[in-house]
Amino acid sequence: MWPLPADRKHFSFPLSGLILFVFPFLVGCAALSARTAVVSTVIIEPVAGTEGAGPAKFGLIGRVSVKDEKQGFSGGIHWHHTDTGDEILLLSPLGQAVAQIQRNTEGIRLTTSEQKVYYAADVGDLTKQVLGWHLPLMGLQYWVQSMNSPATIAAMDRDSDGRIVAIRQDDWEITYSSYFPPERLQTARPRVLVLNRGDLRIKLVIDQWKAD
Repeated sequence: MWPLPADRKHFSFPLSGLILFVFPFLVGCAALSARTAVVSTVIIEPVAGTEGAGPAKFGLIGRVSVKDEKQGFSGGIHWHHTDTGDEILLLSPLGQAVAQIQRNTEGIRLTTSEQKVYYAADVGDLTKQVLGWHLPLMGLQYWVQSMNSPATIAAMDRDSDGRIVAIRQDDWEITYSSYFPPERLQTARPRVLVLNRGDLRIKLVIDQWKAD
């Protein structure tokens, strides 16, 4: 878990300041070509009884950029996923905690840097209300690992090496432009992925996968 820092005095910006931060992402590994040829597309039907299920536990540290036609946000992200829930810490570009999202069997809680606490049953609705943009957490916990959620129908594109280059699911399109080398991990995991739905674009750059 990554609790919010005890010293709240440094959190001088309001929540609306989330939309003001923009910083470039410098990616140090070779990116897959944006025009990588898709050699196969597979339609995957939903699996009954998997609603609410999640993938195996993981942790990651990275950076996130969010943009739509009205606003934008850039900052750091720490994400810890377990069998029973998620804890996500969003940081400003200067490393200050902006918001903490916690999901467990009781629901969703979002705590801002001003120590305002919000509760909801759905992550996407809550982040839209408080942060101004929709976080598709229930799908993203799969997509971040280049997997489709088993709960709904999905289309998955692969390249000539069998690597996932795109997933389309729940009105989102997720594209993968870079992976960590497989020799660093047991399996190749995404380094850069971009989620698009309508005018909303979420880019996630993963700097470090933590041990399961």
